[in-house]
Amino acid sequence: MAEPVAIMAVLVDIAVGWPASLYRRIGHPVGGFAQLIAGGERRWNRDDASDATRRAAGVATLAIVVGVAIGASSAAVALARLVLGPVAWLAIGLMAAPGLAIRSLYDHVVPVARALETDTIDSARARVAMIVGRDVADLDEAAVARAAIESLAESVCDGVVAPLFWLLVAGLPGLWAYKAINTADSLIGHREQRWRAFGWAAARTDDVANLIPARISGVLLCLAGFGGWRTMWRDAGNHASPNAGWPEAGMAGALGLRLAGPIGYDGAYVAKPYIGDGRADATAGDLRAALAIYRRACVLLLVIAGGVAWAL
Repeated sequence: MAEPVAIMAVLVDIAVGWPASLYRRIGHPVGGFAQLIAGGERRWNRDDASDATRRAAGVATLAIVVGVAIGASSAAVALARLVLGPVAWLAIGLMAAPGLAIRSLYDHVVPVARALETDTIDSARARVAMIVGRDVADLDEAAVARAAIESLAESVCDGVVAPLFWLLVAGLPGLWAYKAINTADSLIGHREQRWRAFGWAAARTDDVANLIPARISGVLLCLAGFGGWRTMWRDAGNHASPNAGWPEAGMAGALGLRLAGPIGYDGAYVAKPYIGDGRADATAGDLRAALAIYRRACVLLLVIAGGVAWAL
């Protein structure tokens, strides 16, 4: 059942994504996770609590959010099977589609390329600021292009491959449990003092959940980019994350670029190591090439899902 559901989910996401009109009316399911996490953070992440207490509170918050994700999606699957019987997979595929971000990711990165090609640098900075967390005020055109490419490569894992992986492994509950974990990591899985203890469980669980998908993502990008293997094996460990370096290094190698390196966050300079040993002067053309690699990687994913469905 998981394989046709996965194909359905991928096709729906590519075709329509999560339309802006729908988002304005009802939001997105991930927004519900964010509200639960924010509520737990406000209630339990107290400044006067010990690190042990805050860590336990973070574990409880994560357990609640994941439990809600699994419970709600399991109930939805049971209802679909009860009502629709043998065609329930169609409804389950529709419910899985919002957990993917294939179209959304593409639609957020393309405007950066367009701005670099036709608009001012200020417009390009504003566009890339919508998809990255770093300081953008002083980025030149090359730095804007690199930032967009890095974000695209990293998001191949948590926006595309990992949700699909967990859908195939554990069905709809697996996909939405992953999305709950990933949302928690993005909101509280930080190293700053406020979140270090409270977000510990979210960060570590997200690391485990992405362990296999990240490496699959790197392999997909190398296949879709017709190269990059040496850079991926050599530089994947240069990233602070145990997982994000795999797709980023694969993309850097495929494009012949040097990514990452020193970055500014909230006015602070972070001396990150470089990933890749190619050119640093990325262009809008490189960003377009990265988007082409991304498209081919998504086609490969669809072919793989179809192959699994046919084999089983």
